[in-house]
Amino acid sequence: MRVPVGIIGAGPAGLFLSHLLHRKGVESVVLERRDRAYCERRQRAGVVEHGVAEALRASGAGERMDREGFVHDGIELRFGGRGHRVDFPGLAGRHVLVYAQTEIVKDLIARRLADGGRLLFEAEATAIEGIDTARPRIRFTHGGADGVVECDHVVACDGFHGIGRASLPAGALTTFEKAYPFSWLGILADAAPTSDELIYVHHPNGFALHSMRSPAVSRLYLQVPNGTDPADWPDERIWAELATRSRLDGGGETVNRGTITDKGITPMRSFVAEPMRHGALFLAGDAAHIVPPTGAKGLNLAMHDVMLLAEALGAWHATGATALLDAYSATALRRVWRAQHFSSWMTSLLHTDPSGTEFDRRLQTSHLEHIAGSRAVSTYVAENYTGLPRV
Repeated sequence: MRVPVGIIGAGPAGLFLSHLLHRKGVESVVLERRDRAYCERRQRAGVVEHGVAEALRASGAGERMDREGFVHDGIELRFGGRGHRVDFPGLAGRHVLVYAQTEIVKDLIARRLADGGRLLFEAEATAIEGIDTARPRIRFTHGGADGVVECDHVVACDGFHGIGRASLPAGALTTFEKAYPFSWLGILADAAPTSDELIYVHHPNGFALHSMRSPAVSRLYLQVPNGTDPADWPDERIWAELATRSRLDGGGETVNRGTITDKGITPMRSFVAEPMRHGALFLAGDAAHIVPPTGAKGLNLAMHDVMLLAEALGAWHATGATALLDAYSATALRRVWRAQHFSSWMTSLLHTDPSGTEFDRRLQTSHLEHIAGSRAVSTYVAENYTGLPRV
């Protein structure tokens, strides 16, 4: 198979890149080792930044998002039994959408297939060769047979554990990482959301987050120790702890309960690999960077990566211009590090450090009270949450 661009990974980044390239007249193939049903049901992020939502609309892939997504004009920071609302339009002039990554994947798969795009599910990339040449190749298996994609450029959107980053020569990358001393226990529940907007809770017992997937489905998280087994958290314990951490002064139930349909653990970590390009191989999304989900930046960073790549690859195929391709890594990494800063700041602000002292906890409380009393700091939260400033 010969195509201009070979893409590994049918997550939102790989699919969106293929869609954007198609609109520029550049053909691609997407290889995905999982089946289509798995891709369309795996649970991931749900907050879509203003700029990413605009890009989906402009590309013709945002119709269902606008019809079914939730427009959020703010978030609540809850601490000390009180809530402080961060008003996005009032402070930053824009909002976000809550629309599950799962649904974005469904929309993009349907669009690519309707446009005649080449999506190969259950096609596992086994080797990336020739990235230092003008004719790189992706070797893969599909349907029990071996195949080869010959292309001009390879884009790895295949996640942290994918073959993309692992295919770079020894010494080609510098990596930076940080592991946080806690994880998230996340659940999906058949319960109406307790609020029209996301609630971020700081509590002595640990962080909690109230989010949603639909008017009848809530997505909820609790800070737990690393290594936690979800089996140690029966449903009643989860609901009781969510209620304890979320309770407002004056009492009253602050969590709508329902049947828990999914339960899992997400370790908190930060990771960056530099550069995000080597020869004809480009890294995008989790293949190059991981952020703790507190800042709602993982999905959005990946989408910004491929938006840059679509422009750069489109220019190269149209005119042979290399300037945007050559600038891709440096341009993307400026945003990546800005997102790392905001995500780390939000994580440190809202979580309870298991090794922290009473002094540390008082500092956190003071910082949260400063946000509640400072328009400037609230503006910082609103501007970065709704979409990182242009970098």
